[in-house]
Formats: sequence, C-alpha cells, structure tokens
Amino acid sequence: MKAVVLAGPGAAQLAERNRPCAAPGEALLKVRRIGLCGSDLNSYRGRNPLISFPRVPGHEVAATIVEMNGTHPSLKVGMNVTLSPYTSCGVCASCLRGRHNACESNQTLGVQRDGALTEYIAVPFDRLFPARRDPMDPNSRELSLEELCLVEPLTVGAHAVARGRVSVGETVVVVGCGGVGLGAIAASAFRGAVTVAVDVDDTKLAIARKAGAAHTIHTGRDPLGKTLRDLTGGRGPDVIIEAVGMPETFRAAVEEVAYTGRVVYIGYAKEPVCYETRLFVQKELDVLGTRNAQPEDFRQVIAMLEAGRFPVNDVISRTVRMEEAPEIFAAWSAEPARFTKIMFDLDELSPQP
Repeated sequence: MKAVVLAGPGAAQLAERNRPCAAPGEALLKVRRIGLCGSDLNSYRGRNPLISFPRVPGHEVAATIVEMNGTHPSLKVGMNVTLSPYTSCGVCASCLRGRHNACESNQTLGVQRDGALTEYIAVPFDRLFPARRDPMDPNSRELSLEELCLVEPLTVGAHAVARGRVSVGETVVVVGCGGVGLGAIAASAFRGAVTVAVDVDDTKLAIARKAGAAHTIHTGRDPLGKTLRDLTGGRGPDVIIEAVGMPETFRAAVEEVAYTGRVVYIGYAKEPVCYETRLFVQKELDVLGTRNAQPEDFRQVIAMLEAGRFPVNDVISRTVRMEEAPEIFAAWSAEPARFTKIMFDLDELSPQP
C-alpha cells in the first residue's frame, strides 16, 4: 500500500508499506481524509524533538471500517469514523487519575509512532468515534468526511475550554486564531460563553467570527488591555486561553484576566517566561495547562459539528492527493501563512485487493 514518509528533515516522499492486519480488538480502517497541523510542519522541518525518522505523519483522520477483529456495540464494517491518536500506559500518575490524555508515556500517531497518511491503518476499538454522534438515532446527522477529519484538531481547543470550566454567560478570551485556537473559540461559544478572539490577522479573525466569536480584537490596531476592560465593564475576562506560545501572550493572559479568573495555556513558549508573580497571588488565579483531549471532548466536538457550529469550508485552504505530498510540504514550509488547513483526499487511490 502507499504511504507518505518523512525520510528526514525537508524530505517527504511516497513509499510502499505492508498493509496492516487488525489484531484482536482492532478495526482495519481505509483512510479517506488526513489533515495536517503545526506539529506535522515542525516534523517536516526537523524541529519536532519528539520525532525520529523515517516517520509516516498524520493524526487527523477520517476513515471507513473495512474489517473488525472482534465485535463492538457501537461499531460495524462500513461505518465512517475518526480516532483518538494518543496512547496511554494505564499505570502512570495521570492514567491512574483517569486523565489518560496526559499520559507520561503517550505516543501520538505520526510523531512517536507511524501515523495515518497511508491507505490503511489498524486501530483499537476504544480509540474510534463514529461519524454520527448517536449511531442508534436515525435523526442525528452523519458528519461529512471533511468534518470528521477536523474533529481531532478541534478537540484540543475543546479540552482547553473544559479545563477552564467555561460556563454560560462568562467572558472567555482566546488568544490566537490558528486551528487549535479556533477549536477553543467554537467550543467556548458552544457552551454559551461570550467569546472574544484575539489575533493580528484579519482573515483569521473573520473565520473566528464564523466559529462563534462575539467580539474580535486585532492587537496590531487595538490595545488589548483597554479593549478587554471596555468589553467587561472594567473587570477583565473570566477565562483567558492562550493558543500562541509566546512569552508576551503568556504574560498578557495573567495580566488581563479578572481577579479569581482562570488562565489556560495550550501553546508552548519557546523560551523562558518572566512573570510578575504578585498577580498570581493577588488575583488568586487558577493557572492551568492543557494537553491533547479526552473521549468526552471528541463527543462534544462531534455534536458541535453535527449542529453546524463550525465553518468547515473556511478553514480548509487546500485539498491535495497523496502524490502531491512532497510539493505541498515544501510549499507549506516556505510560506506557512498561506495555509490554514491542508487536507489529503485519499479516495482516488485504487483499493487494495
């Protein structure tokens, strides 16, 4: 079967791999769509410290079950599914607390182990999520392949919103309107919060509006602090979710959030961050990290997409065939701002006998 392999930094190529077999408790999936995210770009550039080469990338998946080794009450052959790309060891501190998304030994598809940018992949039943929120409800809408492929990246933002305990009527600020930030914006709005999107790109802010942002702030034109105070009657927002990963936005989150507010960090700062620690104590803040997603985040995002609450077509900037992988990775690396979401369509590949 065909697969895209990152042979080394800057080297994406098409290769032949053996078709996998489903072990007991696994389903064999025919991959239909694959989305790329920032971690894939870092892997291609050789800047992802967790990756080793050669590596098949890809963890944002829409697929069809073609074989099942065993039975599962919610799954059947022919069903379209997406998947959770993470593993959990079951014995580390995080797993013992039921927070498998933060497993100390996690291995993500396409990073520590080969991913899904290939024709077929075998996945355990408990990692699969059907394209219909309730497969037994004939009135629920089945997600399109494109919607299904966006579920996983949106769950990362949805999990950040869950970590922030966002509730109806609260004011939530999301700093950064990339793919993960848009997921946080959509999930926050879906929970009924007054959501504010912050970025320096007008196109991204326009998409953020469609994703549910009630207000947008372009920090190249508008002062963040004053604008947030004006929007909140001088109190500041209840929750700030940082989805950029820069020292200045890390600090701004603590400085601008309301007293007794919550700060949630998704992004990684690339250098040490210096804080005025007085604000942590004086404001009695909850400062939280967030990583990956839990099964309930997948179910929430599927429900959100089923309700039509995300601008799917606006975020997919390019759809390509597997054979175009070397060219699209090179173009993305050269001009990353040109692309919001790159998606591979694998339906044109001939089925394997």
